[in-house]
Amino acid sequence: MTSVQKTLVPAPYPPLVHETPEMEAAVTHLIDRVFGPGRFAKSSERLREGNMLLSDCSFVAFRDGQPVGCCRMWPVTIGGAPVAFLGPLAVDPDERSAGLGQALVESAVEAARAAGWRAVLLVGDGPYFGRVGFTNAHAAGVVMPGPVDQRRVLLLPLRQGGDEGLSGLVSIDPRA
Repeated sequence: MTSVQKTLVPAPYPPLVHETPEMEAAVTHLIDRVFGPGRFAKSSERLREGNMLLSDCSFVAFRDGQPVGCCRMWPVTIGGAPVAFLGPLAVDPDERSAGLGQALVESAVEAARAAGWRAVLLVGDGPYFGRVGFTNAHAAGVVMPGPVDQRRVLLLPLRQGGDEGLSGLVSIDPRA
């Protein structure tokens, strides 16, 4: 497993590692505990079902052998243009307020940038994800499948012009 740590000062949360297929059941259990069965009704789930996890851009934090946080990425397209789709971000309630969620998002975004993705899309809380640079200003023409509050559709360009021409329906990348 590759560990990601940004500073020499120990973080108040466990080290972050890339998600591997062997972690699938434990990470899914964490997501189920954090979000409950209501997560399956969300439009974002339609973009994850049958899709292939971008493991090089997805991170997990373990404490005592159990995942306590995760941030996943998936390949999708916006009007046919490939982008990375972030979510879910799940942090165990006992691990919140120490910066783990933000560290997971920042690591996933940097990994997506390093992998050459032009932008990252998500559906989430503007003030929370805005701290990392996400905004709905870049997502005006983005159409999520199913009902979604358009104010929660956020985009982060990963390079100059990464948001240019991104409009249309969001769907699973057929190349995935």
